[in-house]
Amino acid sequence: MMINKIDHIGIAVKNLDEALKLYTRTLGLSLKSIEIVTDQKVRTAIIPIGESKIELLESTEPDGVIAQFIEKKGEGLHHVAMEVNNIEQALDSLKNEGFPLIDKIPRKGVENTRIGFVHPKAAKILLELVEPAK
Repeated sequence: MMINKIDHIGIAVKNLDEALKLYTRTLGLSLKSIEIVTDQKVRTAIIPIGESKIELLESTEPDGVIAQFIEKKGEGLHHVAMEVNNIEQALDSLKNEGFPLIDKIPRKGVENTRIGFVHPKAAKILLELVEPAK
C-alpha cells in the first residue's frame, strides 16, 4: 500500500458557518467548497492549507454520525485522511493484515473521491483512506 500524503484533517463542528469564521476570517485561509454528502448526513467545507486540507464536518440530521460523535465527544478532531493511489488495494491490504474496516468496499467521498474508513480500534484514531478523483 502506498500512502502519498495526509489528504485532510476532519474536524466535527456543530455549526459550519460559525466554524468557517475562525478559519477564513481569523486565520486568513480560503474556503474552496461546501458540499453535502447526503448518504453520510453531513455538510462539509474544504479549506486548503499547503498540500493538505481541513475538512469541517457538520451533521445535516440529528441521527447523523457527526451529530452522534459531537454528542459523545464534543466538537473537535474527527479523523485523519491519507491519500492512496488505489483504494481497493489499500483496503484489501489492511483487511489481509487483520485490520478491522468500517468500509470493506470504497464509497463516494467529497470532491468526487473514493474513500474507506479503518476502525479506530486498529489505528487508535478514525483513519480515512482517500483515492483522489481521476
